Amino acid sequence: MIYLILAYEFFKIGLFSIGGGMATLPFLMDLTGKYDWFTVSELTNMVAISESTPGPVGINMATYAGYNAAGVPGAVVATISLTAPAWIIIIMIAKFLENFSENMNVKAAFYGIRPAVAALIGYAVWELLKIALISAVEGKLEINLINTAVCIITFTLLQIKKLGKLHPLVWIAAGACVGIVLKM
Repeated sequence: MIYLILAYEFFKIGLFSIGGGMATLPFLMDLTGKYDWFTVSELTNMVAISESTPGPVGINMATYAGYNAAGVPGAVVATISLTAPAWIIIIMIAKFLENFSENMNVKAAFYGIRPAVAALIGYAVWELLKIALISAVEGKLEINLINTAVCIITFTLLQIKKLGKLHPLVWIAAGACVGIVLKM
């Protein structure tokens, strides 16, 4: 039964998260309330790990969530289910490509989808910022000063042209070092 639920949920996410991996975040946030596959704090770790490992972010997160829910078979089901809508749509579009490519309704639909994708990604960024920078202590919301400082410093460093061109592995390694130091 768990495999059917995984297939349904991740097929639905794959179908409606047009725009890539970060667009899956609102849907994954919704899953934290429905199932005990992962928590909101684990979701932030999923994002960090998915961003730093090879492969598309959404697929990496689906694999992680599926593994948490039902081991290796769950990871396979979640990953295939997430990608299945894209495969189906691509095959359908390829079959009728000439009809779709110049159709004004299709062009208008994709033009209209762009703001929705931007909104989904913006929402995901906002939710991650809230999780990373704001914490609830004894019913009060408090800004996590250390995380906020690290965020501001990193953003500032990325604005320096020479540092902004560093290989992403340098930034990942630096982030890991800062995380290890701050957790001690």
